[in-house]
Amino acid sequence: MNIDTAAIDDAVLALLYLTLHDQNRAWKSFDWEVLDRLHERGLIADPVNKAKSVILTEEGLRESERLFMRHFMAAGKQVSGETNL
Repeated sequence: MNIDTAAIDDAVLALLYLTLHDQNRAWKSFDWEVLDRLHERGLIADPVNKAKSVILTEEGLRESERLFMRHFMAAGKQVSGETNL
């Protein structure tokens, strides 16, 4: 099976937006390989620590919101900056 890891990374980044709290933190209950790739791309801080959440970079926040809106919002329901879903 040939897996598109970039598509998986985008989906996880979009789902990180769903669990966003404290402005730029999200629960890191996703596959470690995906989190490592997102870190390598500069979208999240290093996920290897004792915290149960990961910090999204400014670029990561923007991209996370964009991907979430693109993949999971119903047409006509997009509200920029809204995180209480």
